[in-house]
Amino acid sequence: MVETRDLLVEIGTEELPPTALRRLSQSFAEGLKAQLAQHHLGYGVVESFATPRRLALLVRNLEIAQPDQELVRRGPSLRAAFDTSGQPTPAALGFARSCGVEMADVAQEESDKGAWLVVHQRQAGRATRDQLVPMLERSLASLPIPKRMRWGDRDEEFVRPVHWVVVLFGDEQVEGQVLGVLIGRETYGHRFHRPGAMRLWVPGDYADLLRETGRVEPDFNLRRDLIRQQVQSLAAEAGGDVVMHDELLEEVTALCEWPSAILGGFDPKYLEVPAEVLIETMQKNQKYFPLRSADGSLLPMFITIANIESLDPGEVRKGNERVIRPRFADAAFFWSQDLKQPLESYGERLKTLIFQDKLGTVAEKSQRVAQISRYIAGILGYDEDLAARAAHLAKCDLMTSMIFEFGGLQGVMGRYYAEHSGEHPAVCAAMEEQYLPRHAGDRLPTTDCGRILSLAEKLDTLVGIFAIGQRPTGVKDPYALRRAAIGILRLLIETPLDLDLRELLDFTAQEYRTKLDATAAAGEVFDYVLERLKGYCQDHDLAADQVDAVLAIGVRVPSDIYRRILAVHDFSQLPEAVALTAANKRIRNILKKSDEQPGDQVDQTLLVDPEEISLAARIRELAPQVRSLIGVGDYAGTFHFLAGVRPEVDAFFDQVMVMTEDPRVRANRLALLAGLEGLFLGIADISRLQPMGQ
Repeated sequence: MVETRDLLVEIGTEELPPTALRRLSQSFAEGLKAQLAQHHLGYGVVESFATPRRLALLVRNLEIAQPDQELVRRGPSLRAAFDTSGQPTPAALGFARSCGVEMADVAQEESDKGAWLVVHQRQAGRATRDQLVPMLERSLASLPIPKRMRWGDRDEEFVRPVHWVVVLFGDEQVEGQVLGVLIGRETYGHRFHRPGAMRLWVPGDYADLLRETGRVEPDFNLRRDLIRQQVQSLAAEAGGDVVMHDELLEEVTALCEWPSAILGGFDPKYLEVPAEVLIETMQKNQKYFPLRSADGSLLPMFITIANIESLDPGEVRKGNERVIRPRFADAAFFWSQDLKQPLESYGERLKTLIFQDKLGTVAEKSQRVAQISRYIAGILGYDEDLAARAAHLAKCDLMTSMIFEFGGLQGVMGRYYAEHSGEHPAVCAAMEEQYLPRHAGDRLPTTDCGRILSLAEKLDTLVGIFAIGQRPTGVKDPYALRRAAIGILRLLIETPLDLDLRELLDFTAQEYRTKLDATAAAGEVFDYVLERLKGYCQDHDLAADQVDAVLAIGVRVPSDIYRRILAVHDFSQLPEAVALTAANKRIRNILKKSDEQPGDQVDQTLLVDPEEISLAARIRELAPQVRSLIGVGDYAGTFHFLAGVRPEVDAFFDQVMVMTEDPRVRANRLALLAGLEGLFLGIADISRLQPMGQ
């Protein structure tokens, strides 16, 4: 049995960036795993630990040495290894010498490429202990750190200055340095509760020692769960429901080592300010968890997480209440100032705000979006003036004091200011909904006006940015065009809106005519959005070949495209699918290879074989029903209907020679096959489907 030991690695640092802590911890673990695999070292599991002041890994049951390896070294070919008298050449002797063996120990092996000299050697595996420091250095060097720091007069670089390093392999302390710091076996607990050094004897004691003596919860996930439990319990005691977003919970978890939840409050007068503003202030600036009542209204309370178990929690509470007060006072001031004039009055200032140097101001963008909104509203039968009004006001809140301070609330504040200005409820709702969906999985606009404005806004941005040649490349997407493209697809598919995407893009391009020629950009954006459709479908468990089968026929309405893809997916599950797909592939190949153009009509008098007569009759029977089903968008029903043609198709290809010598009969059979293919092409090109499992 292979001997194993546990390995503990801890890198003690100054406070690590909270938003990057989890990523750093995960990358550290993956990097060390990669190093162990590269060195052929087996192990059990790797446990990760991460706090603001440390990254640590516990590798269970790590082999104490690499396994022995059988090495095969190949030398010169036999032709070059021996002279005409059979004596070893200098090349052969040099090969033996380089391997540290005599010529008598050199073997000969044959391969497809000839015969060669070879030497088989057994290499003893190196001790794990001797390789740990280099492996750790390489793992740490590969961490995703955008900007590394140097400290003191050292040359080493890391995300934050390193103060201590622990590397224990079993009960032995590994010798050496990591990031310029001498390896030891002393770790450190909470900065205030247990500031002194704590000696570690074996790796398995690490977590318990920190928890019980050091007052540190080293496990990130356990610490996060503890915070959630504390906050929810305290909120329930206060009679409220906590507003807890995962992003904030993650950040707070990364900011503390020994969390302690504390309930605080603020003056109820600040509840006159929109709740979103107060929540933004509490979450973004102070990392507080707000509380709501059962009816959803904001309560004048919050919960903060202290990184200490205070002897006087009341003082901690007062300190946090004191800090939040001036921030709320500022928010109340911005709110009162902004309300002194109607939302529309801020629109004039948009002429000074540049959207993009080559595309003009935000005011100009608003004018384009208004025209696009009118166009879409007209197609959908919606009030064009209302849609244009929403577009006219959409960006006005960008010039308010509140948005200068809280940029993330654009749209939200627009809705409040529009309501205060007495705008139509649909216009008010559209102010906020124009930005939806903000991210993957986010909600869609629920109002017609909001959907139109959101769609028009995204169309304008995509066409404009593509027209100036700044389409996304690699990881760079400064205008969030990928998100905009996905947003368009979701709006059109999930709402749904049966709109021709290419027509929308062509109209949008025309709105740029006073600035630049965006005609070509419309086509580029159309292709770009449809490329995003493949990823969208993949997220919904739809195969790429199913998407290609529909896109191949040139459909331009995304909602219709998606319904067709769903139908193709259902078709692929039918027992007849494999045979009919193969038949369509065969038809496509026959038509492609033929120099003759098949006719539009099948001449019944030229049908000779019973099988082609039967197939022709079946196609005549199916054609009007297929057209009827496709006309009402019943694509799945159409495929189920077409599946019934399989017996005739199988019989035709088994018994009928398509490329017969008689040119009239041959052309007639090609027309018959083209007619059959046409029934399927009414929905998709199923010849593009791959066999199951490929």
